[in-house]
Amino acid sequence: MSPKLLHTPPPVSDTEQPVPRWAMRLAYALPLLLLPSCLWRLPFALHFEMGQVHERGMPPYWVSIPYVLGLSVFTEVAALLAVGLVRGWGEVAPAWIPFIGGRRVRPMAAVVPAVVGGLILTVLFTAVPIGDGRRLTAYGVADTVEYTNDAWETLATVCIAPTAVWGPVTLALAVAYYRRRNRVRPV
Repeated sequence: MSPKLLHTPPPVSDTEQPVPRWAMRLAYALPLLLLPSCLWRLPFALHFEMGQVHERGMPPYWVSIPYVLGLSVFTEVAALLAVGLVRGWGEVAPAWIPFIGGRRVRPMAAVVPAVVGGLILTVLFTAVPIGDGRRLTAYGVADTVEYTNDAWETLATVCIAPTAVWGPVTLALAVAYYRRRNRVRPV
């Protein structure tokens, strides 16, 4: 008899069809993947530049604090919405939601926003290096941010790099949701 090192959760689900294990794990991991970038962003609200070299000044506190905090909260809430693609509340709207509470969610009402959001996130967070410290992004050619030393640059890369998978993970979860919800049901 070999010892069990990892606990496997019971196969109970609140969805009509079973959710693939990989989709469940990705959906729950997504907010945790984005958390480092949200935390990295917070010192900028108080004008701490995290080792970055800026030519222009920072906005006033009354702009930077609500903007940075709001952006971090919005990022985590949007990532938590991906959990709806693997849970029952993505199939039947929770009862507390006005007008639609308790009603079935049409598959395309969840798939279309997830796919559009996933495509937008993929385009926004994908940058192609083109040399000389520049990269090609969705909004044009951008210069690479300079850092005071390699430690700050490494920390920034470790914290921000996981945002590049946000779009593709959302797309994969949307496809899994669509396939699961559109299976032929026996009569």
